[in-house]
Amino acid sequence: MNPETLRWIERLQLAPHPEGGYYCEIYHSPRYLSDPATLTAYGGPRRTATSIYFLLPEGDVSRLHRLRSDELWYFHHGRPLAVHLFHPNGHYEVKQLGLPDAPDREPQLLVPAGTIFGAELLPGAQAGFSLVGCMVTPGFDFRDFELISQEEVADRFPEHLDVVRRLT
Repeated sequence: MNPETLRWIERLQLAPHPEGGYYCEIYHSPRYLSDPATLTAYGGPRRTATSIYFLLPEGDVSRLHRLRSDELWYFHHGRPLAVHLFHPNGHYEVKQLGLPDAPDREPQLLVPAGTIFGAELLPGAQAGFSLVGCMVTPGFDFRDFELISQEEVADRFPEHLDVVRRLT
């Protein structure tokens, strides 16, 4: 890992994330959602929102996973990301997250609840990492996080098997 990446990990006090990369929770709402719909969907109350820093170093990927909540990604620094989305309705798309200095690249994106997704650095000569912020609502809880196996996605998206293999 290059020295600049290590400096960011140390500066932001990031820890390894189960999906790959490094993270640190920077905010969790003091308020909880405990309405009947939330209790039914999530099996208990959830914070209204949570937010993390997430750093993906060169050579690592954000492995395919799924959340029960919506997740907004915000680009902060480094190399742009390709975020691969495998939607529940069978639609696949890849979005670029980064400074809007190239066509089809946006500084923020939404991953809808229930979408299988993962991310990887776009090729380039920029920094050897990407630093983003991720805000989840209702708030993130590891009980709502599911790592996805290659087999779970490959059958539904055989035309994207190369992406599935890279991200599992």
